[in-house]
Amino acid sequence: MVSSLEQRWYQKDTQPPLWARMLEPVFRTVATTRRRLYRQGHLRSYRAPVPVLVVGNISVGGSGKTPLVIWLVEMLRDAGYKPGVISRGYGGRAAQYPLKVRATTAVTECGDEPLLIARRTGVPLVVDPKRSRAAQHLLAQYKVDVIIADDGLQHYALERDIELVVVDGQRRLGNGRCLPAGPLREPASRLDEVDFVINNGSRAKGEVSMRLQMGGAWQLTHPHVLRSIDSFDGPVHALAGIGHPERFFQQLESQGLTISRQPFADHHAYQSTDLPTSGEVLMTEKDAVKCLTFATDNLWAVSIQAQLPENFRESLLALLAQKMKD
Repeated sequence: MVSSLEQRWYQKDTQPPLWARMLEPVFRTVATTRRRLYRQGHLRSYRAPVPVLVVGNISVGGSGKTPLVIWLVEMLRDAGYKPGVISRGYGGRAAQYPLKVRATTAVTECGDEPLLIARRTGVPLVVDPKRSRAAQHLLAQYKVDVIIADDGLQHYALERDIELVVVDGQRRLGNGRCLPAGPLREPASRLDEVDFVINNGSRAKGEVSMRLQMGGAWQLTHPHVLRSIDSFDGPVHALAGIGHPERFFQQLESQGLTISRQPFADHHAYQSTDLPTSGEVLMTEKDAVKCLTFATDNLWAVSIQAQLPENFRESLLALLAQKMKD
């Protein structure tokens, strides 16, 4: 569920509370100073022997990073690369790090997004709160020639060669203010310094347009059983524990479905009592990986595919080839 403070971030003509406005300059100063210290070499960072692509955002909450990471993995493989992925593993807690993530890894250990990426792609994937350590472990354990850092834009202890930032096309940057007065982790000017700004769901000058195409649904108890979205008749229960649940609900309605909404907080740790026991239920794949151990036959996960322009693929591959020569 969205907090009242977060609602204010995205409401026009609504001021954040005074305490938040007073703390914003402190947060902004800490964020910019920390980045400058890394860039000037006062704080140490790790340089991997292979190119590192960082996928992140400058605002809190979901923006569509995971579908983009999956697209990057598949695209790079098609281009002849051997990609690997590293992640913090938000929402998971392993007994020991670094942790190699496989399709059978418990979501409580690795987090929902890494498990979804591993199940969808089978890519070599390592989670560790210290991403530089995750990168070193990935390189030691697998033959990869490019690293994709999932949600690591502000993790400056890991040097990067290419930065891709995803922006929610609907909510954009909210009120444009930094935490806690707004949703930004870094000032909006940070977007001027990245290699690509990926716009999820809209178009803006100078940004790459990304569309999330809704596919079919698979049954949680029997993942090989597939159905088209238009095969679901009557009111359907829809739940989503992602950064912007309304986007998922709107996509279902655009397919002609009548739904009842049940939003949860991003990375919600599901229990069986959270799920309806009757009627058909549609959820995101990110939610589904957390419900597999107690799934029932009425639960279905909707697959999402990122679609990006061909000229972006060409530009990214050209930039990557140049980085590998440098």
